[in-house]
Amino acid sequence: SGMVGVPGTAARLFGALAQAGINVILITQGSSEQSISFAVQPADARKAKRRVEKEFAFELEKGAIDGVRLEEDLAVVAIIGENMRYRPGIAGRLFQALGKNGINAVAIAQGSSELNISVVIARDDESKALNALHEAFFLSDTKELHLFLVGVGLIGSTLLRQIQQQADWLREKSGLEIKITGLANSKKMLFDPEGIAPDAWKARLEADGEPMSMARFVERMKALNLSNSIFVDNTASEKVASFYESILDASISISTPNKIATSSSYLQYQRLKQIAAKRGVPFMYETNVGAGLPVISTLTDLIQSGDRILKIEGVLSGSLSFIFNNFREGTRFSDIVREARKRGYTEPDPRIDLNGIDVRRKIIILARETGLPLEQKDVEIAYILPEAVRNAPSVEEFFKELKAADDHFERMRREAEEEGKVLRFAAVLENGQAAIRLLRVGPEHPFYNLSGSDNMIVFTTERYSERPLVVRGPGAGAEVTAAGVFAEIIRIGNFLA
Repeated sequence: SGMVGVPGTAARLFGALAQAGINVILITQGSSEQSISFAVQPADARKAKRRVEKEFAFELEKGAIDGVRLEEDLAVVAIIGENMRYRPGIAGRLFQALGKNGINAVAIAQGSSELNISVVIARDDESKALNALHEAFFLSDTKELHLFLVGVGLIGSTLLRQIQQQADWLREKSGLEIKITGLANSKKMLFDPEGIAPDAWKARLEADGEPMSMARFVERMKALNLSNSIFVDNTASEKVASFYESILDASISISTPNKIATSSSYLQYQRLKQIAAKRGVPFMYETNVGAGLPVISTLTDLIQSGDRILKIEGVLSGSLSFIFNNFREGTRFSDIVREARKRGYTEPDPRIDLNGIDVRRKIIILARETGLPLEQKDVEIAYILPEAVRNAPSVEEFFKELKAADDHFERMRREAEEEGKVLRFAAVLENGQAAIRLLRVGPEHPFYNLSGSDNMIVFTTERYSERPLVVRGPGAGAEVTAAGVFAEIIRIGNFLA
């Protein structure tokens, strides 16, 4: 406060620096007159601090001004040009480019001539800032995205193929250049700031990859500190998901079909959303529910537009949809489960599907998107498997017990048929409560006409009360899941643009 309204403060400050032979690169002072910030060469920093402290020794001793604070490891970036004068939006574009890449502005200076805007940033962000500004001002028609992929199995490899096939179109029509900068499987990881060709990743990973460590992968990704970075998790790994908080906090966007982070503890779910909002980076997980179907985005649009969700019903498992859609007269339940396993629809142990574990994760995510703080223990599951089947000591024994229970399932099917109904394994969210059970539905219900392995989500809302809003389609499979992740990558790219 000792500086406010006191004439000559700036003259004394810069006079003292001039007498000491210290050149000032940048000066900024707010209209509050509470502080003056200036930049000097790193070699002069400590000398400048001592000289200022000597000049203002009396004021410092009396507490009229605070101590002189020295900040090191900084850099100054500037945009300069005659065409900046009288052109609105230049500063906005500058700070948007920096902000969307997580680059903090320590100090800002602009002269009244409008020929120059200078920004002080952390030295570690210098290259990223230059790249972001270069794109914003000189390559405004092209945006380069840096992708870091973990998981190159069925979904990951399909995503890489889709990126390769669509690369030219995206470059020409959308101005997006997708560069695969890092990728990893469970054994090896590979980084190349110049890009890994999507059609050569497998050979390069095998030949040049180093041993995979998730902690080292994240460390390397952060150290590269590239603009427009996106992390893609194509795994179902809890360990990979445990790094999301650190990744988002580094201002790196995330797209993932991995349900673990968003369906574990509600506290962690909230934490991830809060960090993403704080850092201003997208955290996208549309493919957590319904693969490539627009389920979460539809729910979000309903809520944000002021609609009130009354009920959500969902056949959320492709494997269970296939099983009950094909369970008809003349078929045995155990044979259909075997066929679903053979086609790769179920887990190697089909009990994981039949016990509703995966469905529980999905209905928890949908509930949380509506604002309900649901935990896994809050979801009621009505188990469809008899106890002997559930507790079989091995998969082989499971199928023996399941075959012995065929009559049990046939009775359920026949009872539903006598009522003119069919069986559907579904999750229901209503009045703040979530339950998973085997439903009997008649021709009036949207679930009645389900076929194949389709998912179906039915939203009953105040606006869609008489005729609910229905989202239906393939809810599993590498092609549609990879396409959903690909769409999110493009959306993130458009956001960064």
